[in-house]
Amino acid sequence: MPYAHPEYLVDTEWVAQHLDDPNVRIIESDEDPLLYPMGHIKNSVQVDWFTTLQHPLRRDFLTLEQFEEMASRLGITNDTTIVFYGDKSNWFACYALWLFEYYGHKDVRIMNGGRNKWEQEKRPLVKEIPSAARTTYRAKEANKSIRAFRDDVFKQLEAKKPLVDVRSPKEFSGELLHMPNYPQEGATRGGHIPTAVSIPWAQAVNEADATFKSPEELRAIYEGKNIKADEEVIAYCRIGERSSLTWFVLKYLLGYPAVKNYDGSWTEWGNLVDAPIEK
Repeated sequence: MPYAHPEYLVDTEWVAQHLDDPNVRIIESDEDPLLYPMGHIKNSVQVDWFTTLQHPLRRDFLTLEQFEEMASRLGITNDTTIVFYGDKSNWFACYALWLFEYYGHKDVRIMNGGRNKWEQEKRPLVKEIPSAARTTYRAKEANKSIRAFRDDVFKQLEAKKPLVDVRSPKEFSGELLHMPNYPQEGATRGGHIPTAVSIPWAQAVNEADATFKSPEELRAIYEGKNIKADEEVIAYCRIGERSSLTWFVLKYLLGYPAVKNYDGSWTEWGNLVDAPIEK
């Protein structure tokens, strides 16, 4: 059985064959922004989650106008095929894809396995930063059908609709309040949103090469926890990057029609006055 939307996934060989394709823009988006200058796929550009995609003042990402400016600067047109890849099994690559889709970019794809698989195959990395001819990019109005805000989560709770907590079991239980090495992602309370089921993001990828598991394996994982395609699903983590990977899996690999990523996630919910929490 193939993935529901295999066109959203490319392999490393496809990328290797399209390195010089003027209609393709390869974007590296990592948790560790120092990886890109150490070596990256030829002709790829860096989009850093924190410095490129986040609003400088508000806790939010770029406005539509700022997004257009970023895409124009990177030489992206509305018809460009964009392939995202990165470290950590493509956490931030999926987050970047989610944001590009939020602003209406049509042709977006993930390189299956990310940096991990490219390096495992000993494919070349370069340090040269590509120059891009500036374009005039036009974004679309935000597609709010793929993004959940806290009010949406409260409604989901009341309606007893599915919530997927993709964090580690110790974060879900409340045993782990702060992720090691992530002091900026703290919350005053530990635990999880009531009714949420725990399906850690890592269950969706193969440990050996960071590629996604087969459709059959993925379906067994999510349907085994009663997360099915016939209801709207909201996924969350701490800041929305791990849950964007789960969003991608449910929406494009399994074909769930209504999936939202709650990017406020636990750093909002765990600090929110009067929000219900379970341990």
